[in-house]
Amino acid sequence: MIQRIVLVKFAETTTPEQLQEVVNRFKALKNHLTGIVDLQAGLNISERNKEFQVMLMVRFEDQAALDAYVTNAEHQAVAAYIKEVGRLDSVGVDIEI
Repeated sequence: MIQRIVLVKFAETTTPEQLQEVVNRFKALKNHLTGIVDLQAGLNISERNKEFQVMLMVRFEDQAALDAYVTNAEHQAVAAYIKEVGRLDSVGVDIEI
C-alpha cells in the first residue's frame, strides 16, 4: 500500500471559500478513481503552523493505482483548480505502508 500526503500553501488572496472548495473537489476524487483505500482532506486548524493551509492524503492499493491517479483527468482538473485559486507552494511525500 502507498500513502501520499500533500501540504499546500496558498496566496493571501485565496479566500476561505476557495480553500474549502479545494478540499471538497479533492474528496470527490474518491468517486472517480479505482484503487483508493482511503482519501482525506482538510483545512489546517493548527495555531502553531499556518504556512500550509490544506492537507490532502490518499492511500492507494499499490503503485499502479498511484500511477493511474497522477494521470487521471479528474485529478488533473483538481490540480488545475488549486493553481487557479492561488497555490504558492506544496510539499508531497509518498511512503509505503
